[in-house]
Amino acid sequence: MANSISSIGASGMQAAQMRLDASANNVANANTPGYRRLVVSQEAAVDAAGVRATVQREQEAQGVALEKEAVEQIAATYAFKASLQTVRAQDQMMGALLDVKA
Repeated sequence: MANSISSIGASGMQAAQMRLDASANNVANANTPGYRRLVVSQEAAVDAAGVRATVQREQEAQGVALEKEAVEQIAATYAFKASLQTVRAQDQMMGALLDVKA
């Protein structure tokens, strides 16, 4: 179970980092003609206990809205912090369990 909790937290942090990287790339290329935004899609990884994230390009070049990217970066930061908190809670739980058993 502890391995599952840490897998969930680690995969969540990786997915959030992918979202931040994709958004930063979008901002960097905002003025590139014909640029197609990078988007990250996430799905539950039941077999691996966590989330599976993939980076894709939008089908059509619609341009980059900087305000949308700012919101995406804030949301990804909060997602990263939530996943980190999951890992920290698991560590605290394991430490308390070891204290009880010792």
